[in-house]
Amino acid sequence: MRNVYIVSQYQAVHNEIHFILNEKKQLSQLQPVGQVIVDSDNEAFLYIIEENDAYSYIGFPQAIWSQLVQMLKSEHQPYLKVEDGLMPLGQFADELKGLLYNIVGNSNYGDRFVEAVEKEFADFL
Repeated sequence: MRNVYIVSQYQAVHNEIHFILNEKKQLSQLQPVGQVIVDSDNEAFLYIIEENDAYSYIGFPQAIWSQLVQMLKSEHQPYLKVEDGLMPLGQFADELKGLLYNIVGNSNYGDRFVEAVEKEFADFL
């Protein structure tokens, strides 16, 4: 079973955005993959990471989407903040942008999810 760790907070620090993971994880356990996928059932974007030779996900639920919009508009570098430091979320912004443009008007993601994305990311799209 793959783990999903949910981001519930963020901080803007200088020219960086820190998405905070409250789980007890250490950087040595996590490696960014640089891909973002959609969990339309749970209305979230998932950033894929490797964790101990298996894939896990960092979840960005709808409650944090306004911070994703700020990140995209500011073009600040996103990081995942864990208990012992920061991990750059490589390709996160580019992958998210590509997904957003693909989701708009595309009912394959489910009407409810598409409407939520179009509403929340309207300032960016």
